[in-house]
Amino acid sequence: MRERDEVLTVRDARRRITELIRAAEVCTLTTTSLDGRLVGRPMALQRADFDGELWFFADAGSSTVRQLRVNAEVAVGFHDPDGRVWVSMSGTARDDYDRARAERLWHPGLTGWFPDGVATSGLTLIAVHVTEARCWDARDGRSVGLLGQGGSGSGGGPASAGDDTC
Repeated sequence: MRERDEVLTVRDARRRITELIRAAEVCTLTTTSLDGRLVGRPMALQRADFDGELWFFADAGSSTVRQLRVNAEVAVGFHDPDGRVWVSMSGTARDDYDRARAERLWHPGLTGWFPDGVATSGLTLIAVHVTEARCWDARDGRSVGLLGQGGSGSGGGPASAGDDTC
C-alpha cells in the first residue's frame, strides 16, 4: 500500500493504465456535438503501451471527427470487469492519420468497420492526449488519480495517489 501523500510515478501510472486498457478492450469516447450535447460511442481500445495518448480508428467524415475538430475536449471511460475497476480520462483529441502508426495499431477485429484494413478509403486515426486519468476500485470504494491530479496536468505528470488499489 502506498502512503496517502506519496506520488504515483509517471512510469507506474502509465503501466497501470496499459494494464487496465488491455483488460477493458472497449471504451466510451465522449465528444461534444455541434449543438452542444455530449455524445458517447463505443470505441476499441488499442493494445499498445499507454504513452500519454490513446489512439482510435475512425472514418474521417464521421460525426466523431467533425465534432472533435470543432471542440477537441473529450472524455474516455472504461472498466475492467474482472477487477471491478473503472477509469475516467479527459484530454484533447485530434484526427491524425499516419499510415505507419495505423499499420502498427491495426488488428483483425477492426475489419468489420474498415474492410480494406489500413487502405480503407477515408480511414483516419484519432489521437487523444490524456491530461487527466482517475480510477475507482469497487472492492474498497477508493479513488486514485493516475495522471494530472495534483501533478503537472500535462498527460504525463504524476498524480497524487490516495492508495494504490487501482
